[in-house]
Amino acid sequence: MTDPKTQASSRWIAHLDMDAFYASVELLRYPELRGQPVVVGGRRAHQPETRTDGRRTFTALRDYAGRGVITTATYEAREFGAHSGMGLMKAAALVPDAVLLPADFDEYRKYSRLFKAAVREIAPRIEDRGIDEIFIDLNGVPGAQTTTETDPHAGVREVALKIKSLVRERTGLTCSIGISPNKLLSKLCSELDKPDGLTIITAADIPTRIWPLPVGKINGIGPKASAKLQSFGVNTIEELASVDENWLQDKFGPNYGAWLHRVANGRDDRAVVTFREPKSLSRETTFESDLHARQNRDELGRIFTRLCEQLAADLQRKGYAARTIGIKLRFDDFKIVTRVQSFEAYTQDAKTIRRWAGQCLKKAPLDRRLRLLGVRAENLRHNDDLPESRHDQPASERDQLSLLS
Repeated sequence: MTDPKTQASSRWIAHLDMDAFYASVELLRYPELRGQPVVVGGRRAHQPETRTDGRRTFTALRDYAGRGVITTATYEAREFGAHSGMGLMKAAALVPDAVLLPADFDEYRKYSRLFKAAVREIAPRIEDRGIDEIFIDLNGVPGAQTTTETDPHAGVREVALKIKSLVRERTGLTCSIGISPNKLLSKLCSELDKPDGLTIITAADIPTRIWPLPVGKINGIGPKASAKLQSFGVNTIEELASVDENWLQDKFGPNYGAWLHRVANGRDDRAVVTFREPKSLSRETTFESDLHARQNRDELGRIFTRLCEQLAADLQRKGYAARTIGIKLRFDDFKIVTRVQSFEAYTQDAKTIRRWAGQCLKKAPLDRRLRLLGVRAENLRHNDDLPESRHDQPASERDQLSLLS
């Protein structure tokens, strides 16, 4: 076991995680639900209705029937055991009085862009880790290195408080920030004081703040690895840190075993990556009930078109075009089928993507009912690197393919 107190702090990295992000965005629209258990994950039929007197009525989770899962839940719902990924029917048994709302990912993406833009005004070097979380390089941010006799972390604390304040001002939402010398510890400590938390730790704090946590709290130690470690009597990060590295390599392989030993001792030298070229973009949706390509042709056609339009909007917003389009199908027996096709030209046009995706779909078996439908764009090039002659022209209306044409 490495003595954490001997590890020097030479940099400050923050991990910002929005608090119950999707649910919090919904509460901006429906403030009357604040303080109540709310679960996001319903379908469009669960949209609130406005009565003639202006008051809104909401669907109770107890009335849900289907196989959908929770996208997120408010902290009030989490107190009953409801959590992301849990089946809505199971959640209904735990918290039947919870309000059920449909997910609105366009709205969540809008607020994601707003909070990230706010952070960049104070600390421009950020690593985008998803719709609701980022890493922030605080080195070089004015004032971040300031210390006082009573608070050696005064500078980064002040910067983090400014970030939290500006995020709330621009979005109306709260976030939790963890700050440490590396990305591993910052992600761990951003969870320690949620919601609206600010946690700062150094290597000297590892024994009291990090080691008591379960091994599964470390990003990269999944359920299978956790179960295997527990079978050897290793339950906490402290217990993992005390295990001989050679033993870990023998049981988990040389690379993963060495990594387990490093992270348990709080060591992580990864830099904040401010830009990463995307390899692909995709849109997909899981149906509340299975749909058949022929019996539900019109409905599937509308969904297919909407996915292509959303994918095109993503490409246009990020400034990319694609020359490879693919589809993903998951059938009622959970079998997954993909089809991909490349073209000479690049495109970010919704109608062209719909036409190309339709050609892929014609090559897939459609004899079983579908659980999921997705569209994917690959072989991306940024618009600035794309000769004008390589752009595909938008498809005409008569070029559009129906789902089965």
